[in-house]
Amino acid sequence: MVENAYLSHTKLESVKAIILAAGLGTRLFPLTKDKPKGLVLVQGKPLIQYQLEKLKKAGFSKVLVNIHHFGEQIVSFLKKNDFFEMDIQVSDERTQLLDTGGALRKAADFIRGEEPVLIHNVDVLSTLSLEEMYNNHKLTGALATLAIRKRETSRYLYFNNQNQLCAWKNLTTGETKGDWTDKNLVEAAFSGIHIISPGCIELFPNREVFSIIDFYISISKSHFVSGYFHDKSIWLDVGNPETLVKAEKLKL
Repeated sequence: MVENAYLSHTKLESVKAIILAAGLGTRLFPLTKDKPKGLVLVQGKPLIQYQLEKLKKAGFSKVLVNIHHFGEQIVSFLKKNDFFEMDIQVSDERTQLLDTGGALRKAADFIRGEEPVLIHNVDVLSTLSLEEMYNNHKLTGALATLAIRKRETSRYLYFNNQNQLCAWKNLTTGETKGDWTDKNLVEAAFSGIHIISPGCIELFPNREVFSIIDFYISISKSHFVSGYFHDKSIWLDVGNPETLVKAEKLKL
């Protein structure tokens, strides 16, 4: 049981990252019937361990993990593994699932500072270079940078020729959001990896629960929300049984 909103381990000096691990994992049922999706195994290793090891290798030693579904199992796993010798905090969402935007708003104190913060879905595996993406974010001066790639999906983001986010569309429902003035927008799918500068938290809506994509669209007219293409890297969303099978064959 996590008594406070945040559970901290040894403090280390480094750039920061957030692992989003609070989802219910409904697409992975029945594997998530008795455990969180972050502890689902791929090649014999829990998903959250993949993310922590990749972040550590890339130099991200300050990490916040949000929890909800069987969250106490995540805490126990971290303790059992001595927090992977990283500075790890746990944001407890077990009383209410906050969606990505709400999770980041709750983590505002963690995000505050001088350096950007990387956000990574727990169920996304990739060979994307986090260091290169992080450095690109700093070079462009974007308020937020979204990892994107050309792939089939039901929901697309649309960018202009400066890689500025402009719009969003749900192909299943036909719903659209954003600015469609530019007729030459490039279509891409979000990869579940993004970076935000601390200034983002001052722009978050005053709501506990909200979509981070809706937020990015809402600020894209007045702030630079950049797309970062990574089509040459391996990428897989392992949020369902079919892709879990594929993940067993990946060279990560």
